[in-house]
Amino acid sequence: MPGDDARRATRAVRDGAIEITTMRRSHLRGVLQIEEDAFPRPWSATLFLSELALRTSRSYHVARIGPNVVGYCGVMFGDGEAHVTTIAVDARWQKHGIGTRLMLNAVQVARRAGMRHMTLEVRVSNEEAQSLYRRFEFQPVGVRPNYYSEVNEDALVMWVHDIDSEEYGSRIASIAGRIRSLDTSSDDPLGSQTPQQGDSA
Repeated sequence: MPGDDARRATRAVRDGAIEITTMRRSHLRGVLQIEEDAFPRPWSATLFLSELALRTSRSYHVARIGPNVVGYCGVMFGDGEAHVTTIAVDARWQKHGIGTRLMLNAVQVARRAGMRHMTLEVRVSNEEAQSLYRRFEFQPVGVRPNYYSEVNEDALVMWVHDIDSEEYGSRIASIAGRIRSLDTSSDDPLGSQTPQQGDSA
């Protein structure tokens, strides 16, 4: 990131200018720009719209700084489990805690929805994303060979259990407190995305 952009990002974080809000159709232009840069097989606008339409089983949020979308995250719910379907941060805004904020929001949404466990897939080579997920107590449980077939890479499957417990709630409160104190350590880039049928982009 050029020096001016880096300073602007730092000021925005310090000033509390990052807003996490429900993803809407109007956000899709910014979302798709990040999507194109983040993933070798990006989701289409049609796929995002179909996900947004599933209001009872999906939750999608964006991170915004002013009018600009700088990241987004999606979660799918079912049978007491939440599944992170996609998460990405604009490359120009990485290393500023935006990924942490998006994951915190995703976990909070899952807890409010009554979910007990949470899972995701991440590229085995993406150690930075795995480090972020471990902060939320996700642990690897297996590998899905060639899951990201477009780049010939396996997926590491990670789970966190009992997110509805008081103990886990304290963990989340601690992370939220660190965010409030602007303790934003390196947490990006992210590269976790669940391929879905109909993704023709």
